[in-house]
Parts: sequence; C-alpha cells; structure tokens
Amino acid sequence: MKQKSSEIFIPGPSGRLEGKYFKNPKSKSPVAIVLQPHPQYGGTMNNKIVQETYNVFIKNNFSVLRINFRGVGKSDGTFDNGQGELSDAAAALDWIERENQDYSQCWVSGFSFGSLICMQLIMRRPEVNKFIAISPQPNVYDFTFLAPCPASGQVVYGEKDELVSIESINDLNKRLKSQKGIEVIFSEIKNSNHFFKGKEEELQKTIDKYIKDKTKLI
Repeated sequence: MKQKSSEIFIPGPSGRLEGKYFKNPKSKSPVAIVLQPHPQYGGTMNNKIVQETYNVFIKNNFSVLRINFRGVGKSDGTFDNGQGELSDAAAALDWIERENQDYSQCWVSGFSFGSLICMQLIMRRPEVNKFIAISPQPNVYDFTFLAPCPASGQVVYGEKDELVSIESINDLNKRLKSQKGIEVIFSEIKNSNHFFKGKEEELQKTIDKYIKDKTKLI
C-alpha cells in the first residue's frame, strides 16, 4: 500500500514554506528532512532524487519532510544564495521536531546544492545524529567549515559526475577520515553521473542499506 504524504505549509523566516510531510504513526519514530537541489537550476522538492530519498526514509519507518526553499513553488520569498536557504532548512527541522517530540533519531539529507545546506545545518544543530549528502560539490562550494564535522553520515557520489572532480571528493574524504569520533562513509555509484541517470535503483539501495545499518539499534 502506498504511503500517503500531506501537502503542508510551515512558517519560515521569509514567509511560508511549502512542503510534503509523512507522519509515521509509531511512537519514537526517527525524523528526517530532505533538501532540494539548486533553485536557480530548476531544483525543487519534487526532484526525482529528493523524492526517492524521501520514500526510502518512509520505508524505514521515519517521519519525513521535504520542502521547497524560499521562492520555489508555493514557498514565499526569493533566492538568497544559500544563507536564507540554510535558515529555511533550520525552520523545517524545527517544525518536524515539534511535530514529533518523542523522536528517537534526527537525520538530515540533501541532494547537490541541498547537500551543502545539509552539511551546514549539521554544524549548527547538535541533535542531528546522521546525515546523507548526495552529490556534494566540494569543487564548487567550500566545505572547509566541516572542522570538525560533528556527526557521522554517508556521502553518495557518481563515479562519472560531470560537475564534480573526483579529486575534490577524495580530498573531502581524506579530511573527514582524519577526524576522530565520527565515521563518514563515501559510497560511489559506478558509471553514474551527477543526477544518477539510469542508476536510481542503485542509489536507493545504497541509501537504504546505510539507513538500515544505522537504525537497527533503535
């Protein structure tokens, strides 16, 4: 049976934010948010990778929220070069935590530009247990703010990502591997581009395995 998501509007820093929300009926369910790719390149919360990540969280018994950043879809406001979008993501996390006050774990995930916002958000929010960053672009955005990275997580990237150099991914991996107390798993999807075209199923399985491994103990 297909799980039903609700269309919602949540209060954001520049007006209301449009979202899709699935509430898991079980008490103490983990919570997650999924963040969209770049608004100025056609990114929305209905991006295929965002939707598939959202669905994997649902299948793993999470309450999960995905939002349109300011100025996208029915969300108020205008694009703010990442700063405002980070505030939007924080508002989304506030909202899902208020809706699920007995949550057992808190996860943040994002695709492409959304993975940058995801990683910035975990620096500010100590309650985040895990993250999943899909197709980050360390050759475009400066990830040196991860010093130290406060949470363990997974970075998923395409072997043939046309927008990201493998050197920049390897440098990020080296930097995170040297940090004590966290474990960040880098998962490469073979023969895949930035958008995992034709490799969506493999991406789903990779994310699903990581989530299952890390929520077994709940």
